[in-house]
Amino acid sequence: MLPECLAARHPRLYHVTEPGAWSNIKRHGLLSTSRLLDLFEAESHERDGIEKKRRDSSVKINHPQYGYAVINDNLPISEKALTNCLDDNLTPSEWFQRLNSRVFFWASKEGVNRLLNARLNRNRLRELIVVDTLSLAKVHAEKIELCPINSGATFRKAARRGVDTFTPMLKYNFKDWSKLRGQQDRILEVTVREHVLDIAQHTLEVLLIEGGKTFD
Repeated sequence: MLPECLAARHPRLYHVTEPGAWSNIKRHGLLSTSRLLDLFEAESHERDGIEKKRRDSSVKINHPQYGYAVINDNLPISEKALTNCLDDNLTPSEWFQRLNSRVFFWASKEGVNRLLNARLNRNRLRELIVVDTLSLAKVHAEKIELCPINSGATFRKAARRGVDTFTPMLKYNFKDWSKLRGQQDRILEVTVREHVLDIAQHTLEVLLIEGGKTFD
């Protein structure tokens, strides 16, 4: 799928983060959890608990030069449900590592609003980064992947997931991607492997939104 095709279907992408995070993101880039831990020079024992396991609360990490950053929890994931929906002999630990090696964007306002209105977020302020899809995709096409499910949740009937859940954007056109995904007609998540160091160049606006409110 070419950048122009992705942008035609989803002209804007949305990243939800902690209030106040934008100042550091603008300075250092939008980093995956793993790359953020690299930047903050996290010790190996600390990394294992963050990268390979379910986080039942947000984790605050500190650095003498970079200040602090907050890594989101994994509350929408049940490890039991995750174990039951993983394919390709993946373990929950391996799935968490896959999540933590990527930067995530919602592909639609509907996805953002489901997150903001989820029970776990209704009393939380969130920072929303709105990105120009075409600008991002032209520069980072080789690192962009498409996902038809909420890869970080296992609520209700958890969707199956495995090594091919994140599909390289350039590998298929939308019609073939849809067939591969069982006639899925939507892209739910757009991910970028590792980081988007130049995220500020692709960002249209940054909004502070109260949980439980609808973003329009």
